[in-house]
Amino acid sequence: MKKVLDLHIHSKYSRACSKSLELPLIAKTCETKGIDIISTSDFTHPKWFQHMKDCLVEDTEGVYKLKTSPAGTASSQSTSPNRRGDDVDSKTRFIVGTEIASIKKHKGKTRRIHLLIFAPSIEVAEKFNNKLNKMGFNLKSDGRPILGLTSKQILELMLETDERMMMIPAHAWTPWFGIFGSKGGYDSLQDAFEELTPYVRAIETGLSSDPLMNWRLSSLDNITLISNSDAHSNAKLGREANVFYFKSEKDITYTEIKRIIDEQDRKKFISTIEFFPEEGKYHYDGHMSCNFSCAPEETKKLKGLCPKCGKKLIIGVENRVHELADRSIEEARDAGKRKIPYQSIVPLAEILADVFACGVNTKKVSETYEKLLQNFHNEFFILLEADLSQIAKVPGEKIAEAISRVRSGNIFVKPGYDGVFGTVKIFADKK
Repeated sequence: MKKVLDLHIHSKYSRACSKSLELPLIAKTCETKGIDIISTSDFTHPKWFQHMKDCLVEDTEGVYKLKTSPAGTASSQSTSPNRRGDDVDSKTRFIVGTEIASIKKHKGKTRRIHLLIFAPSIEVAEKFNNKLNKMGFNLKSDGRPILGLTSKQILELMLETDERMMMIPAHAWTPWFGIFGSKGGYDSLQDAFEELTPYVRAIETGLSSDPLMNWRLSSLDNITLISNSDAHSNAKLGREANVFYFKSEKDITYTEIKRIIDEQDRKKFISTIEFFPEEGKYHYDGHMSCNFSCAPEETKKLKGLCPKCGKKLIIGVENRVHELADRSIEEARDAGKRKIPYQSIVPLAEILADVFACGVNTKKVSETYEKLLQNFHNEFFILLEADLSQIAKVPGEKIAEAISRVRSGNIFVKPGYDGVFGTVKIFADKK
């Protein structure tokens, strides 16, 4: 059976995140989106960790589900899954994970790295939290805490806690907080983790890069590429994800998920679901304040300086990949034939907004979105599998055509840069 996994999200206790990011509502949204397994997020935050313990019960080894009472109704606790009338028999499963920020000077440079960390159980997560508390870190201030430790030191702490814990560098190419980012990253995993590098078996590609871009680095051939939403609201859940195969529900365990990632098991890791990387907000180089962006070739001609203000441009993901790559795009495509495949999507609400030439949050988009869900399984099924002729019968032929164009990659995306998301145009004119 195929299962969709989103292993990087946030809670309401992370800065700039929606107050609706609570476990029951997350689970409900996952069913709408077609996400089967999702990270709990933010397990280092005391209040969120208590919410996790109140809401979750272990289903299979290291995999959790929402609690229900023996009678099949929700617990009466204020943090119970049914507090807002949500479906307590949710099919959504959770693994214990979070994102943390490592900010520390290392090898003569201040490194700012975001890291995904996972625990095999709530009990192990609690042991890790206790270690951080004893070291004096403030875990209450943010769901994604800042730790004054290097990435390697955090990995050491994890392995001391439990060797089954797993670390994956988040959005690896993001300028400010990626392990390979232009503003504080490293040139290789070995530079960051030294003798502990073998314990880092995967990286997250991030919204602004896709597997093809990463395949340009032969040094990443033995590193598994995963993709996740990094959602700051329920609406953004699943904008990137992973598709795994399990023999049965009983086989869905933390140990098996970790093994599939560690071993880059192509029989079990079916594919990743990707943003078009140009839509990511750090794909191109540029300056948000100057409303200027450009491709790496132009950056080189400009000697890295903004033509409007004269200051250094923020170097984006495509440029940084090009800097570290040892393969051409053609060579990367050839290497990709032996890699885990991927498919690029545009979120359904964005497709509908483009079709109707209106905002994503408008009534027209919302009503059509709900109509589609009433006739098909979930958003991922609509985007990736549903018969286009059947889609055409429900909301109209133009929507079916739009989804067809997205599936084939026949769209236009104005690249994002310096924190500005790219703009998708499905029915773009020649201009």
